[in-house]
Amino acid sequence: MVRVKRGKVARTRRKKILKFAKGFKGAHSRLFRTANGQVMKALVYSYVGRKRRKNDFKKLWVCRINAAARAEGLSYSNLKNLLKKSSIVLNSKMLAQLSILDKETFSCVIQKAKSN
Repeated sequence: MVRVKRGKVARTRRKKILKFAKGFKGAHSRLFRTANGQVMKALVYSYVGRKRRKNDFKKLWVCRINAAARAEGLSYSNLKNLLKKSSIVLNSKMLAQLSILDKETFSCVIQKAKSN
């Protein structure tokens, strides 16, 4: 059996993991074995977080639209129903932006939905 020297390969692999772990506290940024575990966990969290971020923003938009709609005398679900019936197609993000940045336009959209 021929001896395989993997000094360079192993070192670059370890350096890559330690580079990922930069900024972690204590041994988690210095010792390879603990850093490796923490990096793997961090990558899992970041994957889950990318999925969760979408839910968080949707909740925020619904909350903002609901608050603005209640100021106009409607609930969120009633507003969405009116918009659907009057075939006004605005996604939640745009409605939330309107409710915060341009209240007059938001009121106009609601009046248009109510009139149909």
